[in-house]
Amino acid sequence: MATKLSHIPNWINGQEARPANNLWIDKFNPHSGELLCYVADSSATDVHDAITAAGNAFSLWSELTPIKRGQVLSNIVASMKRRSDELADCIALETGKPPQDAKGEVGGGILQAEYFAGEGMRLYGRSLTSGTPGKHSHTVRQPRGIAGLIVPANTPIANICWKTFPALICGNTVVLKAAEDSPRIANLFAQLAKEAGLPDGVFNVVQGQGQSAGAALVEDSRVAVISFTGSTNVGRWIAEVAGKRLARISLELGGKNSLVVCDDADLDQAVHWASLSAFSNAGQRCASGSRVLVFKDIYDSFRDKFVAKAKSLRLGVSAGCDLGPVINKRQQQNILAAIETARAEGGRVLCGGGAPADPDLKAGYYIQPTVIDGLQASAELSRKEVFGPVVTLHPVENLAVALKVSNSTEYGLTAAIHTRNVDRAMWFAQRVKAGVANINLGTFGSEPHMPFGGFGASGNGTREPGVEALDVYSEIKNISFLVNLDHLN
Repeated sequence: MATKLSHIPNWINGQEARPANNLWIDKFNPHSGELLCYVADSSATDVHDAITAAGNAFSLWSELTPIKRGQVLSNIVASMKRRSDELADCIALETGKPPQDAKGEVGGGILQAEYFAGEGMRLYGRSLTSGTPGKHSHTVRQPRGIAGLIVPANTPIANICWKTFPALICGNTVVLKAAEDSPRIANLFAQLAKEAGLPDGVFNVVQGQGQSAGAALVEDSRVAVISFTGSTNVGRWIAEVAGKRLARISLELGGKNSLVVCDDADLDQAVHWASLSAFSNAGQRCASGSRVLVFKDIYDSFRDKFVAKAKSLRLGVSAGCDLGPVINKRQQQNILAAIETARAEGGRVLCGGGAPADPDLKAGYYIQPTVIDGLQASAELSRKEVFGPVVTLHPVENLAVALKVSNSTEYGLTAAIHTRNVDRAMWFAQRVKAGVANINLGTFGSEPHMPFGGFGASGNGTREPGVEALDVYSEIKNISFLVNLDHLN
C-alpha cells in the first residue's frame, strides 16, 4: 500500500494556508531520490496575503519595547532547545545531512537566536554633542517595516535564524521565502514560534519557486527591506528591481574562496582544514574553500596527503559519515558537467570525479569528493563557484603570487592562509579581497557576533550577522531638543 505523502503549505497569519492556485511542487529525498513530499507552489496572490498579514501585525509588534520583543524571542530559543532533536531530524531528512551535522547546524542556529534575543537590551543609540548651547541630540533605532527574507537550502535553520532574529528584534515583521528544497523546517520554525508566544502575522512563510514567489516578494512596494542569500545572478536582479524603489537590500552571494598553504605550514593541520573547507556539507557553502593554493616546494607532499584524506571520507547519511548528497538532481548534474568541463580544459582528476557506484548511494544525488589539479587560474572551474564537493589545487611560487591568484576572480567572500609566520599571515589577511580572512583555520567559521559578507560579486557591502546586522533591519533617527536657558536664570 502506497504511503500518503504530506503537503507542505504556507504559513500566513499564524496558521497553515494552502496555495491559492492549489498547485504543488515535488520535493525529492536527496539521499534516495524518492518523492518525499509536495510543497506549495505559491503565486503572487499568496505572497500578497502574507505581506498583508505582516503589515497588519506591524503596529502591535513594533510598539513593543525592544526588551519585551527580546523576551518573546528568548521564548522561541527555549522552544528550539526543547525541540532540537525534531529540528535536526527534519534537516537531516530534507537536506541529506548526516545526523551530527544536522544537530550541529541546529546548535548554531540556537546560538544565533540567543545572541539577537539579547540585543533587545542593547538596541543602543548614541548621545551626540552640539555646537548650539542648550541643544541635546541622540539617535534611536526604529524598524524598517516588513522584511522580506529569502533563504537557501544549504543550512536552512541557520539561515532562518541568521535573518529572522535580527529582523524581529528591530521591530520588523517578516515574510520568509523558504527554500523549495528545505520547506518543512521553515514551517516547523513558524509553528514553534507561535507556540512560544510570537503574535500572529509577525512571522509568515511562503513556499514555492524563486521565479514566482520570490520575485513577487521582491517586487512588492510594501516590503521595506530585502535580505537574500544565494547566487550572484539572482542578487543582481534583486538589486536592480528592489533598488528602483529604494528598498533596503542586503545581499550575501557566491564565493570562490582560496585557502593558501605556505611552505612553513603545519601540513597535517592544513590538510584537515582544507578538507573541511572543501567537503563539509558536501561543499554546499558560500564560504567553501574550493581553491587551494600551495607553495611549490611542498606541493607534492600536500597534494598526496590531501588526496588521501579526500579518499578516506565516507559518503552517506548515517552517523559518522563525512558528507551527504547535494540538495537536488539539477545541482548534481551541474556539478558533473563542471567536472567534465575541467577535464576538457586540461584538469587532472586526482580522486572522485563522478557519482559513487555504491548501490546504497546510487539513487541519491551524491558526488564523490573530487580533487582536480593542472588547471590554469583562468579556467572556468578555477573562477566560478560550483557549490559541491569539488576543489582545485594550484601550485604557486610565493605569497605574492598566491595573493594575486586569490584576488583574480569577481568574488571576494572568504579566504584562509596556513603559515607559522605572523608577518606573512597578516600581510595576506590585510590584502586579500575578502570580507573574512582566517589564519590557520578553514575558509568558514563565522559566529553570531561576527560580521559576515564579501566584496565584489559576493555581496553589496552589508554584513550579517553581528551587531552590523542591526543596520540592515533598522533606521537610524536623530532626535534633537533645545533647552531654553533663559528659564534657568
